[in-house]
Amino acid sequence: MSENFNEKVSLGEGINNFIQKNRKGILVCFGVIVVLLAGFIGGLAVRDAVRNKAISRVEDFNTRYEELRWDISEGTKVEETTALLTELTAFAEKTSGYAGGRAWAIIAGIRGDKKEWAEAVEAWSSTAKTASKTYLAPVALFNAATAAEEQGNAEDAIRLYTECLAGADIFPAAARAQFSIGRLQESQSNSAAALEAYRTLISKWPNDPVWTNLAQNRIIALQLN
Repeated sequence: MSENFNEKVSLGEGINNFIQKNRKGILVCFGVIVVLLAGFIGGLAVRDAVRNKAISRVEDFNTRYEELRWDISEGTKVEETTALLTELTAFAEKTSGYAGGRAWAIIAGIRGDKKEWAEAVEAWSSTAKTASKTYLAPVALFNAATAAEEQGNAEDAIRLYTECLAGADIFPAAARAQFSIGRLQESQSNSAAALEAYRTLISKWPNDPVWTNLAQNRIIALQLN
């Protein structure tokens, strides 16, 4: 009992002596930790402020786009549209994450309204790349695929539909994208690839009320030919 007590006392004295001898260094280390922690917290606060500012800016862009949308489709207010595209592009090229992706998506919307399909594909692809960790990525790739279809570019459309399926777990239109792959393969007379795409749809989305039924119908039609 007394030996244990003496050991505890000795240990306590040893720790106390260590602290006394090295208190300056310990205080310096503690101060460094406090400074680093404060810097980390401050960095998070600054990052959040910058992100919120960027999101607010892109929503302003979107409001301007919605106000111009009819005119863009009709080919009027060209100067205002050009100015908006210039500002959006400058913002998108230096902004990452969701806000940057949203900016590219607005650019893609404008290009689509103007029926500039090649530029729309490029802008939607930039949306997916910039906002790769958000729900925007599969949506953007799907829209890029539809723009490629508008160009008559089935090969690129199939590739883009396939890429958008990488985010199938967060993309409500995944079954539709899979059906589109089959439809395009069929349009290119690639019956085997079309059948594979339709069967994949049925396997992965057996309960889809629309696209699974359509895929089953296309399989029957292809097998009868």
